[in-house]
Amino acid sequence: MRRLLLASALLLAPPAAAGAASTALDGVWLRDDGNARVRIAPCGDKICATNLWIGDTSKGEEPGDKLIMSLSRQPDGSFSGTAYDPKRDWTYAMTVKTGPGELSTRGCVLGRLLCRDVGWKAAE
Repeated sequence: MRRLLLASALLLAPPAAAGAASTALDGVWLRDDGNARVRIAPCGDKICATNLWIGDTSKGEEPGDKLIMSLSRQPDGSFSGTAYDPKRDWTYAMTVKTGPGELSTRGCVLGRLLCRDVGWKAAE
């Protein structure tokens, strides 16, 4: 479950549209519960969400942890694909929706049976 939180927290990825995804998703984002700050940026042909700061490290999250995402832009403007967490060796189904100064992520495991939604605000 913590993995799912990280995936949702680090939320972004792309196989087919790394360039397109980077323009909408790049930046520093604050998780809505105030417990994480991540940077989303291109990394090779993918997009990486890297923890810059974690308030509660008791569940194994640390600065420097990352999700490596492969996302494609969908007709509705959202991004969907997969996110890989190398620390835990887990892959998530990932959906990211963008709005002015905000993101929402949905990370799912077990054939989309277990999902977690996380809201993000652009850091100032």
